[in-house]
Amino acid sequence: MELKLKPFLKWAGGKTQLLVEIEKNLPSNIEELNRYVEPFVGAGALFLFFLENNMFEEYIINDINTKLINLYKVIRDNKQEFIICISELREKYLNKSEVEREKFFYSIRNAFNKECDNITQAAYMVFLNKTCFNGLFRENSKGEFNVPFGRYKNPSFIDEELIETLSDLLNQKDKYGNFKVKILNQPFQEMREYIDMDSFIYCDPPYRPVTIGGFNSYNKSSFNDDSQKALAEFYKFADKKGSKIMLSNSDPKNLDLEDEFFDDLYRDFNIQRVLAKRRINSNAKGRGEITELLITNY
Repeated sequence: MELKLKPFLKWAGGKTQLLVEIEKNLPSNIEELNRYVEPFVGAGALFLFFLENNMFEEYIINDINTKLINLYKVIRDNKQEFIICISELREKYLNKSEVEREKFFYSIRNAFNKECDNITQAAYMVFLNKTCFNGLFRENSKGEFNVPFGRYKNPSFIDEELIETLSDLLNQKDKYGNFKVKILNQPFQEMREYIDMDSFIYCDPPYRPVTIGGFNSYNKSSFNDDSQKALAEFYKFADKKGSKIMLSNSDPKNLDLEDEFFDDLYRDFNIQRVLAKRRINSNAKGRGEITELLITNY
């Protein structure tokens, strides 16, 4: 699977590295399905692949992260203003010393956590994503972005051509004049109305930690084991509706061979373990190859 339209954000658990395995495990009748549904879109690696290859007639992407969804909408509706804003931030940042860059980073982080217009907020989000530690998105209990400064000499910021292309694709209309890509900002439980036997659903939720103290939440609402169980009920609902559904998650057996959490939760479905590289860990030695789960109902 070749991805030309690459994700424009760094993202915890991003799926670019797993696209080959995901492609191997897509439904055999995927070309007959008309709707793609992704309740936790994140950086959207799989969504972008499907979109650039015109795989579906309709796309429903969603995330509970309001600022992320605002970014997708700004790229669709205000691409030129967004490009100008992020380009100005990039120029200011690159023209500063490292000490000044760090001060500038925290000034932008502070502004990002306050009221600002949609375009500025989107540009701030990309700026912080490219200059913060490990490209994490994490919020405290107050909903404030709190990831510290990352010391990168020449961060990539954005590919203007990619943003232009993505904006054009997000602006595609169906025969009724509606956007082919519907962009939502709601809990995954509220997406049941978009699920039927003509849908392919890909769920990539915040991962269950595979290290003690591991990263499994990227906004103020922690995605805990109760949330994982609620997602399993959503999965079973989609299965009963006749949808084809794939879910990815961490493999708890990387930490504890006796941990049957997902094996029990999805015992009625197909569970595969595929190799991946852990990208987010405070200890560099903890970034080696591990297994992750791909769970399908077909």
